[in-house]
Amino acid sequence: MVKGTISIFCAVRSARTVMTTYTRIILFCAIFVYVNCQVREGEEFVCPEGTQGNGNFADPATCKRFYQCVDGYPYTSRCPPGLYFDDISKFCTFQAEARCGPIPTTPAPITETPLDLATKCDQAECQLPYCFCSKDGTLIPGGLDPDSTPQMIMLTFDGAVNLNNFETYKKVFSKNLLNPNGCPIRGTFFLSHEYSNYAMVQALAHDGHEIATGTISQQQGLQDKGYEEWVGEMIGMREILKKFANVSRTEIVGARAPFLKPGRNTQFKVLEDFGYIYDSSVGVPPLTVPVWPYTLDYKIPHECKSGTCPTKSFPGLWEVPFNAHYIDSFEGGHCPYLDQCVLFNYDADEVLEWLQEDFNRYYEQNRAPYMMPFHTNWFQTKALEQGLHKFLRWAANLNDVWIVTVTQALTWITEPKPLNALNNYEAWKCDKKDLPPAPCNLPNKCALSFKNPDTNFSDTRYMETCSECPHKYPWLGDSGGTGIPGKDNYIPDNLKRK
Repeated sequence: MVKGTISIFCAVRSARTVMTTYTRIILFCAIFVYVNCQVREGEEFVCPEGTQGNGNFADPATCKRFYQCVDGYPYTSRCPPGLYFDDISKFCTFQAEARCGPIPTTPAPITETPLDLATKCDQAECQLPYCFCSKDGTLIPGGLDPDSTPQMIMLTFDGAVNLNNFETYKKVFSKNLLNPNGCPIRGTFFLSHEYSNYAMVQALAHDGHEIATGTISQQQGLQDKGYEEWVGEMIGMREILKKFANVSRTEIVGARAPFLKPGRNTQFKVLEDFGYIYDSSVGVPPLTVPVWPYTLDYKIPHECKSGTCPTKSFPGLWEVPFNAHYIDSFEGGHCPYLDQCVLFNYDADEVLEWLQEDFNRYYEQNRAPYMMPFHTNWFQTKALEQGLHKFLRWAANLNDVWIVTVTQALTWITEPKPLNALNNYEAWKCDKKDLPPAPCNLPNKCALSFKNPDTNFSDTRYMETCSECPHKYPWLGDSGGTGIPGKDNYIPDNLKRK
């Protein structure tokens, strides 16, 4: 960054007031320091190599500040008060959870030979409902015109569900927000294990929300681990959800890797072997036209942001990618998760306007599903939470917008139907009969011994469930909490059928 140049966030805000001299701009930033318009002093920050010039990176001097690199140019920004930048997960979090940076990275190992790689899309061979691809990923399924295509919104939430966020999440799905067919809006929860309240997870599933798997431990570096580690993390998480939240295995068909670091071909082989329908872990760089979900029969149609995407063919396995969120001015930066864009100094109306501009890039072009991914962090800032509620009320009033789960969106993609046929579309009706039972009135509050394999001491973890309390805190290799390490033995679905 050239010394004395103000950040993009400061520049945009300064543009709203007529300023004629460099001195007045600097004075403006000094007076309004609370909106985090900052000038970098001292040593200049250089965006790391090997990142295509994009991403969020820790400030070497303080964990309260970080740099967002956009096309190789670093913009300085601060975390909200009380939060610190985590250089692994790349977003602001509590001090006790933040891995203060910068964290050194090593180049990803090359695990593939040039043989047996997926080829480019062949639309003549790739036909719905089992295969979908296009040259650049922007084609509307079924050849529909945009005006005949429903604009789907997918609300997704990562991490644990517990007392800290359960009621907050329920407010997002207000009973007053309905789809055009009169059904309530629904979302998808990618659950991780630690600190999850499984009675609350069961309540979400009973209400018709989709439950999908994150991982048990949310460990760093999983992208470089082997087949057994991925099985333990994802299939173990699916077993925990079945046993302690009463969600059937057949209902858990989606997965998401931690920190948007897909596990190369290994993770996708696990998903294929164990009967998953889709993954949602692959990030897409900022594109003018967003990308539709696609099957992994062929090579992915865009740059791989993480560098750990699958390179082989996994026929019939869907990828629901993370299109980057941004507006034309890049105010707020660009981000895969919405809570990673720098919007915390906005009021609710400004958040609404930002989301509307981001959304319109989909709505006014190819109507690719607008995925809105969140961590709990978003809801810790009132203006962001209120801005989201305003946006959802606005979107729900559009008669061609549907707020659906990821699986509902994929069901439509496999058999596209025009807007005028959707009010009676079976897959989007709200009379589903095979929902999990309602949670119990008095869940078991289990105080469980837990020893993390990475530490030399035990502590007590608390877990609520409508099922019986296990003997130990469920963990990798012991998803049932039997207290017998390594008890789990998972057999791939394709072997069970033989």
